[in-house]
Amino acid sequence: MTTTLEPAVPGAGRPAGLREAASRVLLDNWTGAATVPSRALYPHQWSWDSAFIAIGLRHLAPRRAQLELESLLAAQWEDGRIPHIVFNPSVPPGAYFPGPGFWRSSTAGRRAGAPPHTETSGIVQAPVHALAAWRVHLADPAESLRRGFLPRVYPRLTVWHRYLRTARDLGGGGLAAVVHPWEPGLDNSPVWDAALARVAPAPAGSFHRTDLDHSPAADRPTDLDYGRYVRLAATYRDHSYDDARTPHAFAIEDPGFNALLIASEHALAAMARAIGADPREHLRRAEAASAALVDRLWDPAGGVFLARDLVTGERIPGHSVSGLIPLVVPGLPGHVTAALLGTARGPRFRLGRVRLVPSYDLTSEEFDPGRYWRGPSWFNTAWLIHLGLVRHGETEAAHRLRAQVLSCAYDTDFAEYLEPYTGEGRGIRRFSWTAALALDLLVSYGGTGGGGPAG
Repeated sequence: MTTTLEPAVPGAGRPAGLREAASRVLLDNWTGAATVPSRALYPHQWSWDSAFIAIGLRHLAPRRAQLELESLLAAQWEDGRIPHIVFNPSVPPGAYFPGPGFWRSSTAGRRAGAPPHTETSGIVQAPVHALAAWRVHLADPAESLRRGFLPRVYPRLTVWHRYLRTARDLGGGGLAAVVHPWEPGLDNSPVWDAALARVAPAPAGSFHRTDLDHSPAADRPTDLDYGRYVRLAATYRDHSYDDARTPHAFAIEDPGFNALLIASEHALAAMARAIGADPREHLRRAEAASAALVDRLWDPAGGVFLARDLVTGERIPGHSVSGLIPLVVPGLPGHVTAALLGTARGPRFRLGRVRLVPSYDLTSEEFDPGRYWRGPSWFNTAWLIHLGLVRHGETEAAHRLRAQVLSCAYDTDFAEYLEPYTGEGRGIRRFSWTAALALDLLVSYGGTGGGGPAG
């Protein structure tokens, strides 16, 4: 299947109806303190979901967007980590697995400073939060100032970044490592296959997959992969979520995760300026991490960033959308940016000729157009690539990608992800970050939100 798209027209996607429909999704998924990704499969608060949701929500209700981030940060651990799930105690225990009874954060995470009265998971997700917080501030600076939003969130986000720079620098090279496939967000990407093969799966009868109650098995990770996810999380939990003590079978420097940490460090610099603090240390850290990103993960032959497996010490072959996300990093070397753009337009991703940006190499034998992160296109990664295109002056390509996001979001009823050739919506419908990010591109065209380099 090699469907080629006609050139997209900026502003496509029924914008009038899109705004109303996206707003309704966000309103329906609001719980009073946060927005769930969906009422069905994801009934709790997810970390990077809330950050992306806040980016769109700021156009409807800036104060609610601030609350979205503040409610997440209220569950931050004392060691600085922001957990990837904050559990809603009103949701029945069996509605989602792994739930609070599995993670046992308030007991197993006590030594790491897990909150005693709020149950969370023990792993993290990609650090897009400062990027979101800065944009939320810019949506209504007067309201942000009145509520003291930046002075409240800036110290928490600074500690969050410190945790990633220190406890998670497992390779000693200046980059943060992920210790579970759920942390970078690309859960079952083919990039993780070799590393996951080292992990003995949890016994099949020891857990119940609630995700299969809501989505076809063909769209989701396999039972074998899921058993390995459970084993990794249980091992981390049983070592009190201690990064130094846990025998990590999965420890990987992911390019997208680190690119978002760098972009968010620039956002912290902007926040520091706004509250009268010194931004220079943030900029120094961003510069050092950018150099480490290129030194450790850039593959000049492939024109893409590759993940590094810290167990083997080797870069992992395979072209994933995560390897393109460093386009969001300000100040990348020109030859790196040019090569990344060439890869995005080339046969592996076919930017502008398929829907959005495939999550994995279209030419690979492992590419699967319908199974979660093994090929489908996602709206959050498309939003990030759009940001990168704008940042590097690729105006025409950004126009086209924006138009695709708007039309595909509307036409699929805000699907979780898409089949990249046909545009068929897959996964959950009325998905919150799809609605939020489409709304953001509709309202604040260009993707900068007034934030300049840090935005």
